[in-house]
Amino acid sequence: MALKRNTKVESGFAVSSMTDIVFLLLIFFLVTSTLINPNALKLLLPKSTGQVSAKASVSVSIKDWGDDTYTYHVNGSQDPVSYEEVEDQLIGLLASEEDPTFSIYSDQSVPVGEVVQIMNIAKRNHYKVILATQPE
Repeated sequence: MALKRNTKVESGFAVSSMTDIVFLLLIFFLVTSTLINPNALKLLLPKSTGQVSAKASVSVSIKDWGDDTYTYHVNGSQDPVSYEEVEDQLIGLLASEEDPTFSIYSDQSVPVGEVVQIMNIAKRNHYKVILATQPE
């Protein structure tokens, strides 16, 4: 008597668990993509009605002459200095202070890039900066 074994390999597989995993991954990536914001820095510009308690003994003024020419003046001097000289003068003036702080006075029409260059000087030398505004 010839007994025949019925051992066939079934070529199908359960798809239900795979769809659950794909669905969970889809939800995960949707949630994490909303957390990644290319505009992560949201600026709240300061209002000019507030007062700063820190007093800066040194000031840097940026004057706009209207034809994309900007001059830098340290401590209100009438003589302009170049951008490269501003850092050297600040280092000399703030070397003896224990909490070095300086203020930036800029014309309203001066681009932000010019002000940020002066702020970068403060960051390199670990100075505090006060951005002066006109009261309302």
